[in-house]
Amino acid sequence: MSLPARPTYLDCDTGIDDSLALAYLLATPAARLVGIGTVSGNTDATQAARNTLDLCGLAGRDDIPVAIGRTDFLARPYDGGAPHVHGANGIGDVELPRSEGPVDARSAAQLLIDLSREHAGELRIVAIGPLTNLAVALEADPTLPERVADITIMGGAALVPGNISPVAEANIGNDPEAAARVIAADWDVTLVPLDVTMANPFEESHRAELLASDSPIARAVGEALDFYFDFYVPEYGRRMSALHDPLAAAISTGGVIPSLAPRVPVSVDATDGPGRGQTIADLRGQRVAPRDHDGVRTRVVLEAEGDVARHLVDLVTARA
Repeated sequence: MSLPARPTYLDCDTGIDDSLALAYLLATPAARLVGIGTVSGNTDATQAARNTLDLCGLAGRDDIPVAIGRTDFLARPYDGGAPHVHGANGIGDVELPRSEGPVDARSAAQLLIDLSREHAGELRIVAIGPLTNLAVALEADPTLPERVADITIMGGAALVPGNISPVAEANIGNDPEAAARVIAADWDVTLVPLDVTMANPFEESHRAELLASDSPIARAVGEALDFYFDFYVPEYGRRMSALHDPLAAAISTGGVIPSLAPRVPVSVDATDGPGRGQTIADLRGQRVAPRDHDGVRTRVVLEAEGDVARHLVDLVTARA
């Protein structure tokens, strides 16, 4: 059962899986998107904003403020993104109709701070890119966590390998300094790592349903996934993809329920050694049954219930 609708701020680096997550958040009755900030990651923050505005336009939602965040990370410059994964424009080189919606004049960090004051105690954050904007917002306003209901982060790898290094997942690995600050802040964090996102794939049959939909945004995402599926052939052995960002979005709303998600201390390696970007989750004592650590506010999702792809497709294609 989905949680009641909550005002939601989305922070993203709008690539292909971000696009499916955005389409989901626009479609689900469990979330009310009140603002979107973009950050560099899959593509640069400005291109991510362009993609976001155009996708929102396809959904008839030009009313949602979209603000551009940091291009560079806290300690290192943006390095060009992942065009081999997401295409040169971040959305599989699909050309979208240009939205008339303007970019919000505020920075993404300021938009988040403003929304936290407008929706104090109720605002939910869904962060599916590097955490640079959130770290900047925390530095500008250390009281931010007091006004945020919870934050769901797609990022990290607890018990599985990383995807940009042997230990680092891309969102955390692109800006470990930011991730360390955000995860250590005093708010309720749900971390959705590669452990669960790689185990919940999106198949060609699901993509075909998006392409056949009456929804313009569903069809656009289906087209973009063609590029993404090619990238994942060496990983899965056939055309399909992981559900990184969409799964985090669905967990944030209660549309997908974690079946194994212990509350455990998590730290981020922000050194310059081979462990840079690793999320170190203290999962000792978990062999017999999940064991929460007293007072810990970070839960790490290791498994999820149900058919995640089916849930996503039904909502994005307006079947539910």
